[in-house]
Formats: sequence, structure tokens, C-alpha cells
Amino acid sequence: MIRKLAKSIREYKLPSILTLIFIIGEVIIECLIPFMTADLVNRIKGGDDIGSVVRTGLILIAMAILSLCCGGIAGFTCAKASAGFAKNLRHDVFSRIQTYSFTNIDKFSSSSLVTRLTTDISNTQMAYMMIIRTAVRSPFMFIFAVIMAFMMGGSLAMTFVIVIPVLVFGLLLISRYAMPAFRRVFKKYDRLNESIEENVRGMRVVKGFSREEHEKEKFNTAANDICADFTNSEMIVACNTPIMQFCMYFNMVFILIVGSQLTITHMGKVIDVGQISAMLTYGMQILMSLMMLSMIYVMLTMSAESMKRICEVLDETPTLNDPAQPVTQVSDGSISFSDVNFKYYEGAERYALSDIDLEIDSGMTVGIIGGTGVGKSSLVQLIPRLYDVNTGSIKVGGIDVRDYSIEALRGSVAMVLQKNLLFSGTIKENLRWGNENATDEEITEACKLAQAHEFISAFPDGYDTYIEQGGTNVSGGQKQRLCIARALLKNPKILILDDSTSAVDTRTDSLIRRGFKEYIPETTKIIIAQRISSVEDADLIIVMDGGKIVSKGTHSQLIESSSIYREIYEQQTKGGDEE
Repeated sequence: MIRKLAKSIREYKLPSILTLIFIIGEVIIECLIPFMTADLVNRIKGGDDIGSVVRTGLILIAMAILSLCCGGIAGFTCAKASAGFAKNLRHDVFSRIQTYSFTNIDKFSSSSLVTRLTTDISNTQMAYMMIIRTAVRSPFMFIFAVIMAFMMGGSLAMTFVIVIPVLVFGLLLISRYAMPAFRRVFKKYDRLNESIEENVRGMRVVKGFSREEHEKEKFNTAANDICADFTNSEMIVACNTPIMQFCMYFNMVFILIVGSQLTITHMGKVIDVGQISAMLTYGMQILMSLMMLSMIYVMLTMSAESMKRICEVLDETPTLNDPAQPVTQVSDGSISFSDVNFKYYEGAERYALSDIDLEIDSGMTVGIIGGTGVGKSSLVQLIPRLYDVNTGSIKVGGIDVRDYSIEALRGSVAMVLQKNLLFSGTIKENLRWGNENATDEEITEACKLAQAHEFISAFPDGYDTYIEQGGTNVSGGQKQRLCIARALLKNPKILILDDSTSAVDTRTDSLIRRGFKEYIPETTKIIIAQRISSVEDADLIIVMDGGKIVSKGTHSQLIESSSIYREIYEQQTKGGDEE
């Protein structure tokens, strides 16, 4: 795990190393200052001349300034290294997610991925900062302070033999009880973020059903759950302070009583006032180092869970990869399904699609009809290889889709999905997702074909109209037409419309289909629809039920041969007559 995360340090190795060097320098100087201070106190007590005292004082000032400079530089390099590490790690995680297939993404909820990219990486950044600074400073300070304490105080330093084990035992006990709550809290963060995400995305539904109070209650439950765990942990960790103060005051009292007695009894020959002051300082340094080490332990243990969650994303192997020698050109839009069976994950009890055999010639218009959940969307998602088949094969342009470069295959297929998504930005910027180099003329032509030009022109800013996040400032029908125009700009060999004209009126739907027939006759068009009128003039209509193709043919053929198709047709035409 550490080796994997360390790969994200990259160009920030130098600031990390410099942080270690300057921290060690700061620690050495801080441990020498009490030694020099003790010498100065003893000089003053011994009646040394003022010149010698001033020289020692100037050396102390210089050492303090040098220590301050080392600490300041270490703080700067540490901040640069940790922030850079987090930037690289965030980039690596996000880039990894971009390689995922739908199967990989299905393993993680979107709220969990957001938490890993934000909270978990922030915790890991904090841990790295502590590792290269505090985790180096504290043990070095502890070691140097103990050595100097025994050099300066002799037998008086035996107080640390009593104090250190007590403090270490108390801190380990605290960490043991605090850690389980810290580990539990991250999964609860996922649930909290999921609640927020669902509420924001479904705000119109929430308000439409007056469920604000229910959503508040759901959010408060998740927030209170996290609060309870953190409160419990922080209460335990807060015991650090009283244990630390007990050890510190015990050490101080012991040194003052025993040191004073030794100084008075032996007339300063065994230990003097300067050594006592140094021992007090070293005692403080030792105890503070131990307390900081305990906090590091708590932080690293808590961050270890974040690191593990980040590595889960980095370790996830994409289920779809390019072959060793991929085909990079799609010759035409012909499609062939041969004995295809598919399920979304290996443990699924039944196949989402089974026994699919289908031949589609390039340039054909194909309609797909069927009830909800019969596998229509699953079928078309296999064509651009958003998922891989379990058995059988799918060929596009006469070549198995698994032999293509994924980029080349998907570059030749344009999909307009059921959930139409627009990004924040202008209409023109959204449309150029289909072709980033599209000219204004090409954009206008695509919009005319998708029956979007008229309403775009009605906006005050036309094609420069700003689209809010998720396309909330345009209607459902307008959003669908913009997504169709975006797909057309891709100039695909295969165009898939997954129930993407459901929000437009029948006249507009008819105009869009007529435009397809006239302007992109060589493009294979696959239309999933609920309305018979959207597919009745197709070259081939497929009827699906239970994950299988139960009938296929033209409109007139299916009226005669398919009871499912005929029933749907009669229901829709009867409803139309009554209206």
C-alpha cells in the first residue's frame, strides 16, 4: 500500500527530502540550546565576566534564529511536498476511474468515489505531512533529548525510566479504544454523501412530494451517527492531555525536589542550577515528543483506512482493455450478434440477455420495442463495448468488438442515453463534446437536424446561452434534442437513441426521424422507443421480452406475426382514437 501511494510523490521528492534534513537540523539545535543555557546559568552563578556571558548569549540567539529558519523552511517544503503529493494522488485516482468500465463503476457508488477523492485523500495528505515532518521530528527529539538528559543530569535522569513507560502505556490504551470508531466513520461518510447527492439530484421530486422533512431526518440521522462516533473517539483521545500533564508535573516536581537536594547537599559538585533548568527543558521535550508520537499513531491509524480505500480504487483492474494489436478503423456500421449471453456480474442468478442472434446491415434503421426491464438498453450498451458479453460475440464492421481499440470503437458509435446529461457551460460548449473541432456551421446543421435550432435561436444569447449544471434551465424535450445534436456532431457510423425522444411531441419526433433518413442514410440508426410511431417506418423492428428477442421484422410483418407488438400497437392506436 505504501509503495503504491509513494508513486504519487514523483516531482515532490526533493521538497520531501529537504523537509527531513531541515527538521533534523532544527531538532539538533533545539537539543543543544538547553545545554548552552545551562552553561550560561552556571557561568553567571560562578561570577564569570560579562564578556563571556554576552558571547554565550549571542551564540544562543544565533542558535535560536537558526532553529527558527530551519523550522520555517521545513514548514514551507513540507506544505509544498504534501500538497503536491495530494494533487498527484487525486490525479492518479481520477485518471484510474476514467479507465473503468461500467462493470468497475458498478462496484463503487458515486458518493463513495467522491469521498475517496476528497475526504480520504485529504486524510492521506495530512498523514504524509505528519510522516515527513512530525513523525521525523518527534522520535529524533525524543532520542536526542534522552541522550542529553542523561549527559546533563546523570542519575537524576532516571525519572524518565518511570515517566516514559506510564505515558506510553496510557497513550497506547487510548489509541486502542479510539481507533475502531475512526475506522467505522468512513463508511458512514459514504452514506452521508449519498444522502446529499440523492437530495440535490432529486430536489424537484423532493419538493414535488413535500418530502423535505423526511430528507432532513434522513440526513440528520447520518450526520448524528458520524457525530456520535467522532465524539466518542475525541473523548478518548482527549485523555492524552491529562495523562501528559500528570507525567509532566510529576517529572517537574521530581527534578526540582531531588535536584535541589543534590545541589544543596553536594554544593553543586554533582549537579548545579544550570543542569536542573536543562533537565526541566529536556523533560518537557521528551514528554511532548511522546505525546506527538501518540497523535501521529492516532492520525496514521485513522488515515490507514483512507489509504486502503484509495488503493482499492487504484488496484481495481479495468475489465475492458485494448487487445495487443487493436484494430483502429471501423469500416462501416454493420452489426452482428452471434449467440450472445450477458449478465452484469458473475454472481447473477440469470442472464440479462440470452440467445441473442441478430444481423443489422450498415445504414439500416432498426427499432427496438419491449416492456420495461426486458434488456433493450443492455443490448445496445454491448455494441460500443460498455460491457463485454459473457458468451458469444458481437461484430461491428465485420470485426469482433473486442479486437478494436476501445477509443476507435466508441469514436464510431454515438449514444443518446435515457438519462440525458448536459454539463455546465454554453450550448456551443456542450455540443462540441461530440466534436471539439466542429465549426459554427456544422453545429447549426446538427441542431437543425435534431430540431433544436429553433428554440436555441429564441434564447437571447442563442448558442452562447449558458446551461446550468445538469441542464436544469432547459426542458426535458430541449435537453433531448441538444443531446441528439451533440451525438450527430460526432459523425458516427452507428447512432443509438435509447428512448431519447420520449420527451418530444410526435411531430418533432417524426421530423427528427425524417432528417436522419435524408441526411445520414449511411449511418446505422438504432432507436429504442416506447411509441410504435417512433419505429414503425424502420427497416427492422425487434421485439424483446425477458432478455430475449421474441420477434423481428417490419411493422406490417409484426402486426401479423407478433402478439406482443400487436397488443402494444392496438393499445396506443386505441388511446389515440379515443383522444
